[in-house]
Amino acid sequence: MHGVIGKVLARLVRAGRSGRYLLGTLMTATVTLVTAPLLCIPSLAAAWAERHRRRAGSLLGRPVEPRPRALRRDLAWLVTQVATGLPAGLFALLCLGNLLLILGITVAWWAFPVSDPPRLPLLGVRIDSWALALTISLAQFLLLGVLATIALPPLARVHARCCLAVLAPSSAEQLATRVTELTRTRTGVLQAHGAELRRIERDLHDGTQARLVAIAMRLAVAGESFSQDPDAAAALVRQAQAETEEAMTELRSVIRTIYPPVLADMGLGGALSALATRAGVPTRIGIGELGEVPAAVEAVAYFAVTEALANIARHSRATKAAVHVTRNGAMLSAEITDDGTGGADTSRGSGLDGIRRRAAALDGTMKISSPPGGPTTITVELPCV
Repeated sequence: MHGVIGKVLARLVRAGRSGRYLLGTLMTATVTLVTAPLLCIPSLAAAWAERHRRRAGSLLGRPVEPRPRALRRDLAWLVTQVATGLPAGLFALLCLGNLLLILGITVAWWAFPVSDPPRLPLLGVRIDSWALALTISLAQFLLLGVLATIALPPLARVHARCCLAVLAPSSAEQLATRVTELTRTRTGVLQAHGAELRRIERDLHDGTQARLVAIAMRLAVAGESFSQDPDAAAALVRQAQAETEEAMTELRSVIRTIYPPVLADMGLGGALSALATRAGVPTRIGIGELGEVPAAVEAVAYFAVTEALANIARHSRATKAAVHVTRNGAMLSAEITDDGTGGADTSRGSGLDGIRRRAAALDGTMKISSPPGGPTTITVELPCV
């Protein structure tokens, strides 16, 4: 019983949502018809079309990506909107308007008859009692309600699909947009690569190279003083040995930033589990079935999680975090969440822009949701191809 009621309510909700969409379409189609000369201005036509693309996408539950402006397509949509929006909206107005008016009109016809006895135009039934008036009005109400429930949702979906189809960019426009995006990401990749090389060079120059120079100098002094002062030479050799161990530690640290050895030893799942134990906040790790993941994708996913957890420890005031890594077909997804104060922004130089650049280098994406007060969710998606 509860299941049947739930289905009925769901159908009524869909019908109501579709009815609102179609009534809005009737209004905007009327505006389009009345203001057609004004809407022929390219900027206004594009803005008007984009508004309806978002409405149609929202009804169908589809994401609507930005598209290049195309005046010819926008003008074609204006004609389509008037040709399809007016009749579809008028049908919705007929159904929903009669649903609201039928009870009052039926009772008014019985109470203030214009003929003796009055008739209902829809059903042609003579009304001579309140009981019959209410019964007939209820029958009409149910009939129109069933008609609206059955007809309005598919009609609204057809109109929304038509809107998206007419305004969809052509193959040539999609290719041009893709080329532009690849050019932009290529520039970002080159900049990120150059910055990474400069960082590695700086780390080697300021750290490892300086220590190796100090080691060479100590060994040279030890060699010259060995015959005269063996004890001093031995002390210098011991210092050089200590410096060598520190230089090796620094060198391993630099190598780890290029491709963490833990990935080669433990795989992405094991590396992230080990990373969670060193995170600044308690972190829960969830790893799905990943299959074989390219080394470059593993490295970017690992660095993204590392940077995100470092940001959480430094900036978020979070008490816990979670990392979920899953794979859906050829797409690897890493989701990092925390219960901190939120407000994370890629423009503030918090390392998030670095995650975005690394993901873009593999034609991946980074999305962030971080309202003030939290929680924060960072989603990195990387193609495994």
